[in-house]
Parts: sequence; structure tokens; C-alpha cells
Amino acid sequence: MATARKDSSGRQADRGTPSTASRTPRAVPDPAGSTAPGPPAELGPAALRALAHPLRIRILDLLPIRGPLTASKLGEIVGESSGSTSYHLRQLAKHGLVREVEGKGTARERWWERTPGGFSISSAGKDSPAGRQTAEAVNMEFLRLRNERVMAFVRTGQAVDEETLKTWQGAATFVTTNKWATPAQTKAVIEAWERFAAEHLDPLTGQEGEPGAVPFEVHFDVFPTVDPHGNPL
Repeated sequence: MATARKDSSGRQADRGTPSTASRTPRAVPDPAGSTAPGPPAELGPAALRALAHPLRIRILDLLPIRGPLTASKLGEIVGESSGSTSYHLRQLAKHGLVREVEGKGTARERWWERTPGGFSISSAGKDSPAGRQTAEAVNMEFLRLRNERVMAFVRTGQAVDEETLKTWQGAATFVTTNKWATPAQTKAVIEAWERFAAEHLDPLTGQEGEPGAVPFEVHFDVFPTVDPHGNPL
């Protein structure tokens, strides 16, 4: 089985999936929260249903990348009215997926951020086909948005100036490795990644505004290569 998780900001590590099981992408929580050892809590049925809306998924996906945002600013980014984004933010907040930023904003202009600690979504263990389909649809939308950002980065590289290219030379890469392994061996790889992320990625949390720092994204995928019927390719 493959899993994928998503935290509140900084690190994103999707664990890709065949149709049997999946969880959402994961990224590092901000300094206000902490991540307990092991995978983050799985969303319950009510929270999952609340998230099963493309605009809510996009909002949840944007907040770790763009930082805290108001409903008005979110509306500008996604091409919706502030009333629409405000409504969807409140629905996400009901299920603990976003929260207001303490000490920032006014009664008329609230700032919102992803709730620290992350969450996971799995299509395994659902007691109905509809529940599994909802989980898979949410995961597919998160992965689609992730792929959009990859393509945007590749396209941008064709137009940037030489100085920018030199600055970031060696600071971006796309790697695909194909091996044969047992479930126990791939689980060991995932556990090694968790240790690496804790050592090298978690300390980068909270660097917004640091000179020279830009938002970046890390992908780590471990999944069986299967056909639509679940057979090895």
C-alpha cells in the first residue's frame, strides 16, 4: 500500500498510490505547531466530505505556498469573489484544516493559514465505495495541482535570465529511480526518508522573509508501478 500526506507548510512529500490506497501529500508544519512521530491523523468522513470541493482543495494547497492570506487575496489568486473564498475558508475551519492567524487582521479582514500538524487521507478502510471514491478524488486533485506547479517551473526556466539560471544551477532536480523491492524494503526506504526530512527539511521551517529564501517544494514518491488492474508493469 502507498500513502501520501500533507502538512501545513514547507515540506511536501507525496507518497503516490495505486487505486488501492492513498493519502494526501504532506508538508512541514509551521513553527506554531508540532508534528508527533508517525503519520499525521487521517481525516474523518465529515472532514473528507468538506474537502471534496476543487476550490477548497486549491485553497488548502495554496496557503502553505503563499503564506497566510485574506479571503480577498485568495479571491484574486483563484479568480473568485471574496465572499466565495470566505465561505470556503469557514467550512475548512470547521474541520480544523485552516485557522485564523492570531494577532493579525481585523474583524473585517481576517488572515488565514493552514492548521499545523498535517493530515492524511486514505482510500483504504473506507466502509463504502463512495467514501473510497471521495478519498481518491481528493488525492487526484492534490496531485494534479502539484503537477501543474512542476510544469510551471519547467516552462519558466525557458524564459529566465542567465544570472538567475546561474544562481539556481544545481538547486533543482527531477529524479526517477526504478527498482524491484518487497513491501518491507519499500517501507524501510520511506522510514529513511522520514529521518532525512526531520534532519534536513524541518529546520528550514519559518524562513519566510529571509534574504535569498524563496518557497520551494520537495517531492518524494514511493509506489508500485502497476497497470489499471493492479498488475505489475
